[in-house]
Amino acid sequence: MKNNLEQKNFYSFDKNYSSNIFFKQPDKYREIEKFSNISENIITTGSNYSYSPAGFGEGSLSLLLKKFNRILDFNLKKKEITVESGINLSDFLNFLLKYDLWIPQIPGYPFITLGGAVAANSHGKSCGVHGTIRNSVKSILLYHKKNGWLELSNEKNKDIFDLTIGGLGLTGTIVNITFKLSEIKQKKFNTIREEVKSVKDCISFINDNNFDDTFIYSWNRADNDKDFGKGFIFKNILDKESQTSFKEISKNEKKSLLLPFSLWNRVSIKIANFFFIYLNNLTKKNSKEEIEKVIFPFIGNEKYFSFFGKQGFIESQLLISKHRIDEFFEEFKKLYNHHRPVITLFSIKNMSGSQKYLRFEDNKLCVTFDFINNNLSRKFLEEVDRLCIKYQILPSIIKDSRLNKNIFNKCYNEGQIFKEKLINFDKDRVYKSELSRRLDI
Repeated sequence: MKNNLEQKNFYSFDKNYSSNIFFKQPDKYREIEKFSNISENIITTGSNYSYSPAGFGEGSLSLLLKKFNRILDFNLKKKEITVESGINLSDFLNFLLKYDLWIPQIPGYPFITLGGAVAANSHGKSCGVHGTIRNSVKSILLYHKKNGWLELSNEKNKDIFDLTIGGLGLTGTIVNITFKLSEIKQKKFNTIREEVKSVKDCISFINDNNFDDTFIYSWNRADNDKDFGKGFIFKNILDKESQTSFKEISKNEKKSLLLPFSLWNRVSIKIANFFFIYLNNLTKKNSKEEIEKVIFPFIGNEKYFSFFGKQGFIESQLLISKHRIDEFFEEFKKLYNHHRPVITLFSIKNMSGSQKYLRFEDNKLCVTFDFINNNLSRKFLEEVDRLCIKYQILPSIIKDSRLNKNIFNKCYNEGQIFKEKLINFDKDRVYKSELSRRLDI
């Protein structure tokens, strides 16, 4: 396997896993076939922004598709576009927005590839209205080492089509994708900020304000018990009076230097929260924002992640039933008061959709927490895992790289069905990553 292969140390985005892996970077379709035969096990990688290591793993050859970044076909009349899977969101949107078109299910960083977004069944801020990226995918061209080239859609190879969207690259290499496009005539948003006093107030507000063309999400405090859940609701509403022109989305990927230690701790997060609240109270309740700032909140704020240092962070993203969320937070707060973990981010938004296989998708509330990566956080999250089982909560396997096989099996009711169908399609289980091995998928 080692002949003529490049070698590189890969890290998951959360820095919880690293591996010195072998990789190949094809730039022709025949090279995908050729390189796929080099190793017994392979996996496809795009920009490697997955929090959990879904695009690499010990013993698997990674195929980097960064050179597969072309627009292959664009039909303005039909509102459809076919792109290679290595194209990133920035290039994709800069082309489409000139024609007042896009897909609304945009994950939060512009250098994520479309192939990675489809493999993860990604969503954006407006997932309460627009659901996940699955809703915009018309067809996929897939290459599988044993099964060859396959066209996937609701009309062709539907079973494999369903397995591939949100299938974490385990059905083969997604080479190109055809998307159904939506209109977006305005490129600016009116952002309205509302203050909330508790988690319950926040949830009530989000449930009562879910409208078309509106992105609703929260920022909540979690740095002390007294103010837990206080914060702001942000509503991004398309500005109907704005012109159709737009400021081009950034094409320059920023890499922040990782510190040898974490700057986030109890004191620094209290200070950061104080200034965030202070600055938001100083600004107008209503403001106008460019589309880039709305859909890509971490552009210009990359230091948030670099401040975790080389030890990285842990993100827990949970889908919780609206009927069980009050009970969940009642127990969560008791555990929080006992363990006192350092939570750097706490946010809530609505999601819509239908859960199937490995997909993080349902008609539930999406709750996100970021933690500094230490033993205290891990012990606390083991308790949260038990709440997930108790309240039938779905934890995101693409965001939380410490989840284990036991929690996955108990929370993902269709996980075993996915595995059985995958084995029927690929009895040798060619495509494997650290994530799939850890969860035994």
